[in-house]
Amino acid sequence: MNTFLKRLLVILSIIAVALFLYSYFVGDIFSKRLSPKDTVEFRLNDLKLEVFYNRPSKKGRDVFGALVPYNRVWRTGANEATTFETNKDLMIKGIYLPKGKYTLWTVPKDSAWNVIFNTKQYPWGVDEEMQPMWDPNYDRLEIDVPVEKINTTVEQFTIAFDNSTDNLKLTMAWDNTKIAVPLRVLNDKK
Repeated sequence: MNTFLKRLLVILSIIAVALFLYSYFVGDIFSKRLSPKDTVEFRLNDLKLEVFYNRPSKKGRDVFGALVPYNRVWRTGANEATTFETNKDLMIKGIYLPKGKYTLWTVPKDSAWNVIFNTKQYPWGVDEEMQPMWDPNYDRLEIDVPVEKINTTVEQFTIAFDNSTDNLKLTMAWDNTKIAVPLRVLNDKK
């Protein structure tokens, strides 16, 4: 066997051992995530909205007021910080939100959620003490949205866009709770 092939086999063997050790000691990179990543997009004409988030599951647990405490900032999903991106300026409940990329934070309460669009991009949703990495100094917009109790159970946290009545909304649902954030697109200035 020539020298090149021997070196290639040694390098591939080292990479395989490194992947195995990383998987074993740090986290199983080959197993399915408990809270899988998801990206939801909405496109209409030249409008593009995108949300990246992780989808935790209920798994028989009490969710709001227990797993996700009331009156505390929540990363709005699991793992990485949830992001919201718009290529158009928006009005949300009468408050201007310029086009750009934001992290999305919420404060769930029994009858309403506080929804926060934050300009800082965070590497993860929580720190080592499991506290949200959210920094209120970067909040761009903060609104309250009423809670809607739904008759079905949503097993996995779900973010979606709803434009079924030509009133665009960003919806979030989990367990038997749903909220809808109204989004109004501002026309480009010519």
